[in-house]
Amino acid sequence: MSRLIRAVLAAAFVLALSAPAAMAEWSTIKGRIVWGEDKIPKVGDVAVTTDIKICEAKGKIAMQDLIINEKTKGVKYVLVWLGDPDDAKNAAFKPKIHPSLVKLGKDVEIDQPCCMFEPRVVGLREGQNLIVKNPATIAHNFSINSGTKGPNANPLIPVGGDPAKVKGFVAKPIPTPFSCSIHGWMKGYVGVFAHPYFAVTDADGKFEIKNAPEGKLRLLVWHEKAGWVIYNNTTEERGKVIDIKGKTTDVGELKLTLPKD
Repeated sequence: MSRLIRAVLAAAFVLALSAPAAMAEWSTIKGRIVWGEDKIPKVGDVAVTTDIKICEAKGKIAMQDLIINEKTKGVKYVLVWLGDPDDAKNAAFKPKIHPSLVKLGKDVEIDQPCCMFEPRVVGLREGQNLIVKNPATIAHNFSINSGTKGPNANPLIPVGGDPAKVKGFVAKPIPTPFSCSIHGWMKGYVGVFAHPYFAVTDADGKFEIKNAPEGKLRLLVWHEKAGWVIYNNTTEERGKVIDIKGKTTDVGELKLTLPKD
């Protein structure tokens, strides 16, 4: 084998070894949202005014606008996502997307088995639809008003009827509320994004965003009752820029408190 061929093969071998390092690396972002005060607020009951016998057939319905795990102080239904490091309000921002996440996932589903939306908070990408089910013995509807970009819908979901399919979601800088006009206490929120890097906290306040690109991106955290969990009052800036690197980027515990009167 000639010296030239050996040199070419050696160079190719070195290039092959170094290629993964040159390629974009990906990281799983982990963290937990916890109640930031000593005393945990008491959970009240929903004021059911319609279809009372059916809605309260299994007892009173607890409010879900602030769900705190009494043992760990984890907060459920907090929406967490990645955004533009330079502009927190840039809903159209798209970071580099991992190959496994380029394709849209399945449509997102919401159920309402007993006069409450489950889950109460969801996230989806542009291009995904929202499927709203009704397994109950009473009619419900799904009312959402997203402004000029849509969607704006108010489909009735009768007993035994097909689920409603809500289409046309466009990314927005803040989650959009939805409700049931028949049962006014039934409410929820949907966050819509131009990318797959978002999550909703579980019953222990934990969240995980997989295969995020390394680099500096903005971490945005929102809760329906608390508002922006990370917020700089001096600069009026939402979220904070984090440095994503390594196999796992752990942002630790982030404390949630309610606005003071």
